[in-house]
Amino acid sequence: MSRRPPVVELAIAALAASSATAIAIFSYQAFSRRQRRIKLSEEVNESLAHELDVESSQKSHRVRRPSEALRFPGKDTVQTAADSQLPILDEESNYDETLIREQLTRNYAFFGDEGMKKIRGSKVAVIGCGGVGSWAAVMLVRSGISSIRLVDFDYVTLSSLNRHATATLADVGTPKVKCVEKALKSFSKWIKVESCIELWRAEDGGWLLDDVDWVVDAIDNIGTKVDLLKYCHEKGIKVFASMGAGAKCDPTRIQISDISHTVYDPLARAVRRRLRAKGISSGIPVVYSTEVPGDVKLLPLPEEEFAKGSVNELGVFDDFRVRILPVLGPLPSIFGLNIATYILCELAGKPIPNPLPIKGRRKLYEKLLRDLQVREAKLTGTQINRMPIDEDDVSFLFEDVHRGRSVIPPHAIPQRPTLVKWDQAGDLTLENIVVMEIPESERHVKEGAQVWGEEVKAIVKSHRKEIKEWRTWVGV
Repeated sequence: MSRRPPVVELAIAALAASSATAIAIFSYQAFSRRQRRIKLSEEVNESLAHELDVESSQKSHRVRRPSEALRFPGKDTVQTAADSQLPILDEESNYDETLIREQLTRNYAFFGDEGMKKIRGSKVAVIGCGGVGSWAAVMLVRSGISSIRLVDFDYVTLSSLNRHATATLADVGTPKVKCVEKALKSFSKWIKVESCIELWRAEDGGWLLDDVDWVVDAIDNIGTKVDLLKYCHEKGIKVFASMGAGAKCDPTRIQISDISHTVYDPLARAVRRRLRAKGISSGIPVVYSTEVPGDVKLLPLPEEEFAKGSVNELGVFDDFRVRILPVLGPLPSIFGLNIATYILCELAGKPIPNPLPIKGRRKLYEKLLRDLQVREAKLTGTQINRMPIDEDDVSFLFEDVHRGRSVIPPHAIPQRPTLVKWDQAGDLTLENIVVMEIPESERHVKEGAQVWGEEVKAIVKSHRKEIKEWRTWVGV
């Protein structure tokens, strides 16, 4: 039997020694990670237990400036900070940086060290911690924000549970800010949270926006929202606003844009008009939906409430809604996630340069409108200098009413779409315009609407009803 050469034996021995060393190193690293995780689990459990003790003993306390008077919603009592035994925010705990980086591994992979340094060094104020604000706060902190101020005067109700990011049955009856704070601290050991059970008001709310890098506007009330946006715009504070998520169900219509570019959102329209009256026409990023609200209605108000007097006088605060729109839970969450994503990218120095509009076919709408104007001028023999509709109306008619299809069955997607008056003798109004393929429109102009039969007439009638409802929503 031949013996291996000494060189081969040495190589085998070296390989065996290397393997043993590698196994020892990997085993030690795995053991160290297990030990750190065990320690982390113990610390989290201790923190949660302490948080529950603090919350049960100080459930009604508020975080405010020293010596500031406390005003509770719906009450006339006034309490000073000195009397309230307000909880003092702890200093940042001595938390293992390796664990933080492991928790944020994927964020570091996306933004890099420099970007994450900016994110972790930033502070965000979330004004309104309901369905939109709670989701924004959760994802901002999960992504590395280390300091956050939560502002909301409201309390968790059973009806909050269909859309709130953190609320559970156990949280019903507690302040929304405390509910969110508890959740944030359950997954972020290093987070600094300021919970303010406050209604933001223009006259005394400036301190709530001090020293923050971004403000999330998730306020429902139009007047307060406009005041907040105006304050931030004038003070040079970066702010991102949420528009209306109520009465919507189509997630594909949600987009980010400047406030000046919003269409079809009744809340955005009201906010845009009020801001313009105050000298602000653009410069505020918003998330909104281009979906036209359907046939959903305000939740009914009992007759006995009307008997008490003007409905507008029934709220705890002036101008706050007593009757509310139905809300499909996922929509506010998507709004909140849009907000968090935009702010994180801005902070990290990787901004979304030009958010892509969902309705990005402006040239098509311009062409459809121009062709309609030319056709009507030829048919009437007169020059038309000003059309009674614009590109936004064409967009609504083409995308939302006709879904980009011809009004003539089988409702094919037109290769060469065009707009044509349904009633050739009628006025040129949005209700009297339909979408067709060009050959269909030529036949329609030549033979009239009666050529298509009762089925198409019923479709046009339904479309007119939809347009009328849209005009009611947007106030035109």
